[in-house]
Formats: sequence, C-alpha cells, structure tokens
Amino acid sequence: MIRNRIRKTGLLILLGAMIGSLFSAFPATTHAAASEPYNWKSVVTGAGGGFVPGIIFNQSEPNLIYARTDIGGAYRWNQATSSWTSISDSVGWVDWNKNGVDALATDPIDPNKVYMATGTYTNSWDNNGQIMRSSDRGNTWQTTPLPFKVGGNMPGRSAGERLVIDPNKNNILFFGARSGNGLWKSTDSGVTWSKVTSFTNVGTYIQNPTLDYGNDLVGLSWITFDKSTGTLGNATQTIYVGVADTASSVYRSTDGGVTWTALAGQPSGYLPHHGVLSSTGDLYITYSNGVGPYDGSKGEVWKYNKTSGAWTNISPSTGTDNWYGFGGLAVDAQNPNTVMVSSLNAWWPDEVIFRSTNGGATWSRIWDWGNYPERTYKFSMDITAAPWLDHGTTSTSLDPSPKLGWMMGDLEIDPFNSNRMMYGTGATIYGSNNLTSWDTGGKVNISVMAKGVEETAVLGLISPPTGTSHLITALGDVSGFRHEDLSVAPTKFQTSPSWATTMSIDYAELSPSYMVRVGSADKEKTPSMKSIGISNDGGVNWYMPNSEPSNGTKTTVGHGQVAVSASGNSILWSTSDIGVYYSKTTGNSWTASAGLPAGAKVASDRVNANKFYGFFAGVFYVSVDGGATFTATSASGFPTNNVAGLQPNEAQISMKAVPGIEGDIWFAGGNTTENKYGLWHSTNSGASFTKLTNVQEADLIGYGKAAPGQTYMALYTVAKIDGVRGVFRSDDVGATWVRINDDAHQYAKINMAITGDPRIYGRVYLGTNGRGTLYADPVNLPATGSTITPTTASFDKKTANQADVAVTLTLNGNTLSTIKNGTATLVTGTDYTVSGSTVTIKKAYLATQAVGTNTLTFSFSAGANQSLAVAVTDTTIPVTNSTITPTTASFDKKTANQADVAVTLTLNGNTLSTIKN
Repeated sequence: MIRNRIRKTGLLILLGAMIGSLFSAFPATTHAAASEPYNWKSVVTGAGGGFVPGIIFNQSEPNLIYARTDIGGAYRWNQATSSWTSISDSVGWVDWNKNGVDALATDPIDPNKVYMATGTYTNSWDNNGQIMRSSDRGNTWQTTPLPFKVGGNMPGRSAGERLVIDPNKNNILFFGARSGNGLWKSTDSGVTWSKVTSFTNVGTYIQNPTLDYGNDLVGLSWITFDKSTGTLGNATQTIYVGVADTASSVYRSTDGGVTWTALAGQPSGYLPHHGVLSSTGDLYITYSNGVGPYDGSKGEVWKYNKTSGAWTNISPSTGTDNWYGFGGLAVDAQNPNTVMVSSLNAWWPDEVIFRSTNGGATWSRIWDWGNYPERTYKFSMDITAAPWLDHGTTSTSLDPSPKLGWMMGDLEIDPFNSNRMMYGTGATIYGSNNLTSWDTGGKVNISVMAKGVEETAVLGLISPPTGTSHLITALGDVSGFRHEDLSVAPTKFQTSPSWATTMSIDYAELSPSYMVRVGSADKEKTPSMKSIGISNDGGVNWYMPNSEPSNGTKTTVGHGQVAVSASGNSILWSTSDIGVYYSKTTGNSWTASAGLPAGAKVASDRVNANKFYGFFAGVFYVSVDGGATFTATSASGFPTNNVAGLQPNEAQISMKAVPGIEGDIWFAGGNTTENKYGLWHSTNSGASFTKLTNVQEADLIGYGKAAPGQTYMALYTVAKIDGVRGVFRSDDVGATWVRINDDAHQYAKINMAITGDPRIYGRVYLGTNGRGTLYADPVNLPATGSTITPTTASFDKKTANQADVAVTLTLNGNTLSTIKNGTATLVTGTDYTVSGSTVTIKKAYLATQAVGTNTLTFSFSAGANQSLAVAVTDTTIPVTNSTITPTTASFDKKTANQADVAVTLTLNGNTLSTIKN
C-alpha cells in the first residue's frame, strides 16, 4: 500500500508542487469571538484507514492497551465497548507535530501514568519533538521539550519501543533518539532528560541518502529491561538496547545504564526491529535489512540466552523462502516459550505470521502453500466492521482480498490472555480472540479491531444539496467514501477507476448527482486505468472517461485539482504536472486552458455554467468560456507564496464560490512570512476583493445551510480570530464569528478540507491530516423531526392491481436511517428505493406481506420515528357471505315472557362489524 509513501512522506511535497485587493474594510470587531458548544464526532470508516506502528499493553493491569499512529495521535482501548478513544484530540494548530507518535510507554507500577515521544518529522519542515506525560491515562498532558527532533512518521517508526519505563523504579525512563542524538534518561518521571554519554553508538543506518525524507540516521530502535535484575523501588540493572546499525546493533548495561557493551557473538548485516526478553531469560530479536515500514527484502530471527551468552538463529524461513524482513514480535507472557513473529513486507501473495510453542525450535505458518497456486489457511478473516477493506477486488489465492496485512511492524499477545492478539497494518488494526486454536488444529479468527480509530488524511470533502448522501470524501491511500450514514462504516470505497489517493473531488452545483474526482492511476499495474473518475448518481458508481490531458509528449500522471461547472457541461483539471486542461465532452477529450499558469488553484462559479476562477502566485483569474481562456483580474494584495502544505510559513489556499449567487467568492489563505494572511470576499467575480479585518489568519472556507431567518449561507472557516486558533462559523456574511470547537477538540493543524452541510443548519464537516473526518452539530440546536406523507396507504395483492407505494419525506435536515416492518428491516434497493425526497415501497415486497394492516416504521438520524399504515388486501380471494340462524325471531314485551334471542353466526372467514336496527 502506498499510503505513507504518498500521504505522509511525499504529500507535503506533492501538494506543494500543485498548488486584493481593491480594499474596502469591514468594521473591525472590538470583542473576542464568542464560543458555541458543539458535539464533535468521527465520521466512521470502521478500520482507521492508516498505519498503526505500535500497540502497547500495560503489563500489570488487564485491558489497559494503547495504540500509537504515525500522524494521527494515540488511542486508548475501551474494553466495555471493544473500541478505541483518541487521547490526542487536544493537540492544536501550533503543536501539530504531537500527533506523530514515535514511541509510547504505559507505567507497570502506576497504570494511570502514560508517556509519549512525539514529533512527526526529523526533516527541515518540522520543529523539535517532546516527551509528553500524563497521570490520568492520557486525558490530560504535560510536555517537556526536547533539544532535537522526533520522527513519528519517519522510516523505522514501527520498531520499538524506543521509550520505556523501569519496571522496578518507575521514575526512571529511557528514550532512544534518532538523528544521531543517542540515548536519553529521565530520573524524575519524564520531567527532565539528560543524555547518556556513555552510550556512544547513535546508529549508522540511513534509509535513502538521496531523499530529503530518508536521509537521516534512524538511530536507536528499542529498549528492553530485564526486570529480574531489580526489585520494587530499586532500579533495574540490566538493560538491552537495539540500534539501527548493521555492524553492531545490540548493547547491554548491567549497572543500570552507567556503562554499555555490545553483546558478544551477535549477528551482523541486519537491523534489529524488536527485542523482547522472555521470563526464561531468552532475548528474542527480529531483524530486517530495512527499517520499514516499506523496505526489507531479507531478514532473520535470533534468540540470545542471557545466562549462557549463546546466540541461536531461529529464523522460520531462510534461503529462497525468505524475500522479506521480520518485524512484529510477541512472546506469550503466560507461556514464555510461545513466540510469534510477522514478516515485514512480504507483499506477495500476502504477509505471513509465524508461531512457535517451543522457543523457536520449530515454527508453524498461518498460511502455507498447498497444491500451487492454492494455499492452505490456519485463519479466517472477518471484515464486516469495515467491508471496504477488500478494496473492491475479487480474492484469489495469489491475490487475496482482504489481505492478512502489510507493513506489519508490530504484533502483540495480551500478557493476561493468551487468546488475544493484536497487530497493526497499513490500514487498520487486526486481532484475534481465539489465538490458541492455532495449536489445536483449529482456525484463528482474525477480525478488524480498530473501532474508534480514524486515521485517514482527508484531501477533499463535498456535501451536495440533494441525494441520499450528505458527505463524500477524497482521501489519501484509501481513495474516499460515500457516506449515507455517518455512524456506519461504508461497504466500499471509490473504485472504477481505482487508485490509492483521491486528491480532489467536486460536483455540479445545479446537477449535484454529477461528480468528478481525480487521483493518480498505477499504469504499470493497469495500463488502461485513468486518473479521473466520473459519477452520474451521486457517487454510488464511478466510471472512467476515454481520455486524459496530454501535452503531445506526455500524458498527465494525474493528481492536482478538479473543478466542475455549475451545470456539469465542463470539467477543469489543474494537473500536477502538465498544466490546466478543460473538457466539454465529459472527459473524452481535453484541451489546454489558455492564460492560467500550471499549478493554479481552480474553482467553478456555482451559478454560471461558463464561469471558472483561478489563482496562482498572487494573481486572480476568471474564465467566462467554460475554462478555455482565463484573464487576470486587477485584484491584488494576495499572498504570492503558492505552496500548500504543513510546513511552517507555507500558504494554504482555499477558494470557493457561493451556491446561488453568481460571482460571490471567498478566498482564505496566506502566510506569516509575507504578512498576507486572512479571509477575502468578492461579489463581482473576482474583479475586486475585500479583506475582512476581523479575521487575522484563515486557511479554509466552506458553506452550509443558512441560519434560521437568514438568506445567505452560513460560513465555516479554520482561522485565527481575536488571537484564538479554531473552527469558526458566521451567520451574517462574516460580520461576526463564533468559535465552534474547543481546546479539547483541536485535531492538530487542520488545513485540508472543511464544508458545511447545505441541508442541515449548523452542521460542519472537517477533514484532518491523520485524524480522519469529523462532523459536528450545535449542542443547543433542537433536532427538528422529519415527517412522511401519506401516513396511510392500501395495497391489493391481486396481481393486476398491485402498485408501488410512494412516500414523500420532509427531512428537515435529517437523513433516513431505516424502514422496519415490526422487527424486520427493509432492504434498500430491494424492498424500497430512495430518489431525492421520495421513498418507493416496492410492490414486490408488499405482495409478500400478510393481509391486514402492516405498519412500516421510518427512522431518521434525529427526531421521532414516523409510521406508515399499509392496509393489505387480496381481492383474488372470492368473497363468501356470512349467514345467521335463525333469520326470524319473536319477542314478547310482557315482563313474565321476556327472553334473550340467540343467533348463530356462520362467518365464512369474515368478522362481525356492526348490528344495526
């Protein structure tokens, strides 16, 4: 999977390659922006969607588990709900690099304490890292700055753990640094740190000296204490450290870290990924010739006996059977001779997990070759929690889908439960609760264990004004999703065309079911694949046009940004490599746009189908012929740094036209270097712009449904207003703003995507770089219930009389969740269909229901359920009259002679309705 190669290591550079005024001033505000409470939730993908390089079990408290991600912060396990809770959402704009977690340690003596080494990159675009410490399991944090950088998203990030706590004396911590900074120690529970100068091997391995991303020393890989060499309250004496050095990589101290020596007789030629000391006194180490998470073509597994000093090569695969390194390593604390290791980047046909119950003397594979090309399996995969993990492909023995995993740098066995295993992959956390079935001939049930983890990088969001989906996303590495229910994992991601990263997405404002997205096709794998996809049904299905932009010598590699005209009659594509092109043939032919520089930001007017806008290097452009030609306007005062990314002082440009008003445009962006930063507004198609004086900095702009009593759409921005960084909403065309997030919900540096919902006032969708997609609604905005029309209907089962039943929904900003008949849920697309605000109950479904009243219950995302009473009859059944006996009777009013009159009914399947005189 190319997730981290594109999104994390190259996305900043890739985005950077892509991408007044005639001033009149708004009155400046004289008071701080108000705050409004919002309820923030994650848009569910079910699998996380990103790389989980580390899973850490507390060694003294059952079910206390943490997971660290490379750009999305860290999570804590909730046993009651079998889900994860983010413990990094308070990370803000300035300290965004705290979401790169290079190591995590949970205290075995005081389980309330947890520590993290954070910092995302060791490259020039990031700041120094820090050690973060918490005494309440990550609910709140304190921070100690480090004098060097930390690389939570750098090569070798799944090695570890680099940060450890002395299991006997928990005020002592050690941290293994990158970039030649060596070993560090704290003796006051992480408050202060000093370098261990006696540890002199800082690591010699560099993944790729030719790349700015990979040309740094990987440094120290892991640290392991021998708990048996200390007592509670007294420092542990024996400590092992793994170093990214192919010549000499494993060191030991027997005096609490004062002096260090390389272990004699150790293997060379490989890099140590993990080191785990079992209670038997055996130190197990996985080795690879690369540090991961992508590289590694050979590897070994070794065991070192601390008593005898003997090294034993226990590699489960050798020679031609080994075309990968070894990454994940776990020792069963309940059965210390049970060891598991995972391949690191076997890639084809799948990764392999190995298990030994005799200390590595013999191994069993979780899958093996049968009668080639078939395979035999000791596991089953359950992806019902995130069905899209099959990537929309048909599984075969040589190309399985879903895969067992990839980038499997960490694998752990629960120290209190030998049946529970978890491991991280490039897209999710997988695990099992019946691991020991492996040893008795049964199958290990592997399922998604990532509920609550949301780690996608969001590159685009759209919320169309009509249709059954309120949100469609463009994502790094997992393409993107169409969300009909924000709380339910999608069944599939965007395919046909299929690529890893969707860089941009747009829809036709006046024909919202028409959508276009762009990515970058892997033409080595699929030569016919296009880097552009089109949908005519609101993102349910996608197809490829017949052509892509070409300058005569080169066809675009894709990516860049796309804009669709208001009616969908023109597509404008600012490619990442060969300039700006337009198509008026739904992508079947392309022509270079004139007058707009390559790499320009583009947007469409949302009313005039012939009008597009462009921006590049401080100049604003407009086209009135569908993108064929552009002319620079006289607007000025914009930032000229046209880079978009996360680097300090870079310009993030967000430019959108307002639906329903021709020529109404908002422009957000800028940088502190030029001191041109903020929010601009044009009402004349970009001929001039007004810079808002009440917004100091702004990076994103989006629109949602107008507030009650207002006609202009609500504005949403990620900005700095009155000195406060946050997410803001304005209901009065930017005159005043309210902050709608708080310090506990900051989600790091949000400069990817934002949009309101055009059908639900107050709702905002937020796209982050590693924390997935968030959505939020005002806490104090009462939910308006939905209604249906009609509430009663009839249906005749006689074939000639059968007819669908149409129901009109008045949603009031909600969405239809389910339709039930009693406890049975009707199946969308089969039992009923939805088109806009009309639900059609299919006659084929009604024909199967019993004669009588069937009550269909409509449930919505908010508000009360609504009921449709369908009276089902069947006129094909002949009507037989009922009879009574007798048909005559007498009655004497004389009191002495009065008597009741008895009548016998022969109903013939009918019921008595009334008796009238």
